[in-house]
Amino acid sequence: MAEHRSEFASAGQQVEADGRLDAAAFHRNHAPIWAVLQKFLAGKSGDVLEAGSGTGQHVVHFARHTPDIIWWPSDFNDAHLKSIAAWRAQAGLPNIRGEMRIDLSDPVWSPAMQDGSGPSELLAVFCANVIHIAPWQVAEGLFAGAARYLRPDGRLFLYGPFKRDGKHTALSNPCSTAACASAIPNGACAISPMS
Repeated sequence: MAEHRSEFASAGQQVEADGRLDAAAFHRNHAPIWAVLQKFLAGKSGDVLEAGSGTGQHVVHFARHTPDIIWWPSDFNDAHLKSIAAWRAQAGLPNIRGEMRIDLSDPVWSPAMQDGSGPSELLAVFCANVIHIAPWQVAEGLFAGAARYLRPDGRLFLYGPFKRDGKHTALSNPCSTAACASAIPNGACAISPMS
């Protein structure tokens, strides 16, 4: 397991009594991310896994707009898993499955991906605000898992400020989005407003 941890509530943000966390990043980026995702998801059905769901806000927002898509939120952090569960419960949407503990640094991701309790063939994998701050081992595991679980017409969507002012945003992210896009055989879409 890669040694990396991010806490949304650690910067003085309030945690709701039910465990819901509120990320400022969600409020800044859900609309531009959705503008890209909806083009690919329009008229399709299947399973979409959000890798590194964090608070759970993105998966709830996107599930509201795609009743024919089954959304699978995931994270590795216990506080994030609790927040995802709370946002999912509050939303009450039938197309969001229970949160999965996934270790993206492991190419297999989770036993649930193997034992039938999780999705097995994914229409898409969506990952926001992870790769540019995580150890490179997480990026490698994300690409390996996406290659394993995406169906032939599936896509990997990455979002994050990979570069700012021409420089990488984290020492752990030495790849460019173009390099990342070629890392899986199914193809990839990298969404990055800052380049």
